Amino acid sequence: MIAALPMYDRPENAWAHDALWARVRDGLRARGLAAPDALDRLTPHDETWGRPDLLLGQICNLPWRARHRDRVIVATADHGLPGAAPGFYHSWIVARASDTRPLPVLARRFAVNDALSNSGWDAAQRWAAAEGIALHPTLRTGSHRLSARAVATGAADLASIDAVSWRGILRWDPEAAALRVLAPTPATPGMTFIAAPGTDPAPLREALAGAIAAATPEERDALLGLRGLADLPASAYDIPLPPAPTLPAAS
Repeated sequence: MIAALPMYDRPENAWAHDALWARVRDGLRARGLAAPDALDRLTPHDETWGRPDLLLGQICNLPWRARHRDRVIVATADHGLPGAAPGFYHSWIVARASDTRPLPVLARRFAVNDALSNSGWDAAQRWAAAEGIALHPTLRTGSHRLSARAVATGAADLASIDAVSWRGILRWDPEAAALRVLAPTPATPGMTFIAAPGTDPAPLREALAGAIAAATPEERDALLGLRGLADLPASAYDIPLPPAPTLPAAS
């Protein structure tokens, strides 16, 4: 049995995720349910999603829509993003602060963190379509932090950064000083807490909601504004899948 909350977990705020999980764990045990002592940080995050022994996980809505619809949705995280309804989030389109070229030019070198990232690829595609421009991915970075770094260092000219991840980048990553925000993407369901098929989500949701409500101001701040849970209708996830990014062949 494993529990993993990987999506906004980084060395600077791991302590807050550990404190959150300790309360969730104790809340589950108080309800007569088994729960692991600690979060799993050894299993790659995309492998945790499909584990048959997943007690509680956290997933971006695109991989859930594309590959993991059998996973039970427990609730959606609410990080209180201005302009987004509870349980929803958006991304920020970012470029180098010193680069004032027009959008169609910047879009020729787009950094995508992952082909199955809602915030780094799907949301950017929908934003670009509304702007009447085409994105041309030139590298896959593997994370929002590395996408931000790629733009800051000139390896790419444009990226789409999850607005919650952006809070952490602004706080902890020096590359943020070299970047500017151009626009938000459309909002979609935020990070979703999931469990293995057949799981009763009710006690998980109760324990998780109680753990979030009991967070100290310092923990809430380190958890990048996590303030509660939202129960979204299934229709909120009915979003067409995007085409996969076409990246240049490795040389």
